[in-house]
Order: sequence, then structure tokens, then C-alpha cells
Amino acid sequence: MSAPGAPLARSERYLEELRREFPSLRVVRKADDGLSKLLDVLLRIGTLNQQREYMTRYTTVIGTTIYTPSTWEERPDAERYVTLRHEAVHLRQARRMGQVAMSLRYGLWYLPVVLSWGRAQIEWEAYAETLRAMAEVHGLAYARSKPVREHLVRQFTSAAYGWMWPFPAEVNRWIDEELARIAARS
Repeated sequence: MSAPGAPLARSERYLEELRREFPSLRVVRKADDGLSKLLDVLLRIGTLNQQREYMTRYTTVIGTTIYTPSTWEERPDAERYVTLRHEAVHLRQARRMGQVAMSLRYGLWYLPVVLSWGRAQIEWEAYAETLRAMAEVHGLAYARSKPVREHLVRQFTSAAYGWMWPFPAEVNRWIDEELARIAARS
């Protein structure tokens, strides 16, 4: 949070833009939210306790609420901005699809656990925006870096999202295609 009279940080300016686009937007700390605590338990059960970072690492959108993890305030502004760009895609997806349809498409992640095409499509769209935001903030070389690629592949192929797309070669191909689109726009 910026000091009174100080210029707003990039993430705070972007959050103001989102509030204009989504007047009912709320930002809620997961630690203060009963639904988030319940989802954390369900994710731990559904992933055999392999997804243990839902409350501490992952930002979540449900409806027009952004639920932030316990580490949110400690994160650098650039990281919060990139994350908000990703979450804005989910806000727009929910508006476009309708909340019930999006929740069903996304929330039935455990059917089957290792192959959730609907959730993967939702996240591919959002992670494409993550790559664009990373390239904007840190440069295209950063978005192309090995650590970024490895992180994205893990998001799709690990318990992070319930092994939603366990095909690393396809995820890598998607990353290459997105990076080529970003480079073409530069």
C-alpha cells in the first residue's frame, strides 16, 4: 500500500482499473476467509496433500472476488502486477462464461484428476497474459527464461492445479507459441 500522497504502485493502479471494469470487485485475504480455508482442505485431500500452498502462494478468483495468499503484501509490486493481470483474465472469463459454467468447467478438476481440459484451457488463457505481463515488466528475455518455463510446466503438470495437463511436451509447445506471438507484437 502506498503512503498517503505518494504515487500509487503499478499493482495498485491496475487494481483501480479492475475496480472500474468490475464495480463489485473485492480483494479478500484467504487467511480471513472461511471458503478459502475449506478449499485448502479439499485441495489437500484431492491431491493427497501435495498441494499445500493454496493459502500461502496462490491467488484465486471466484466470481468478482480476488482472494490473496498470506504472502501477498510481501511480494514485490511487479510480481503483484503480473499476478493481477493473470487474475483479470479469470474475472473476464467468469463474466463471459457465467460463474456457474466457469465453476463447473474449472471446479470439477478431479474428474479426471490428471486430465482436465476445461481447467487447462482456462489457465492457458490466463498464463498467456502472465507471459505478456512478464515480458512487459521484465523484458522478453525474462519471459523466455528457463526458470519461467520450468515454473509454467510445473503449474500444468503437477499437483499445483491437480495435474490438469500432464503432458510437458504440449505445455512447452504452447509456451513456444505464446512467446512467438509476444515477440511478433514487440
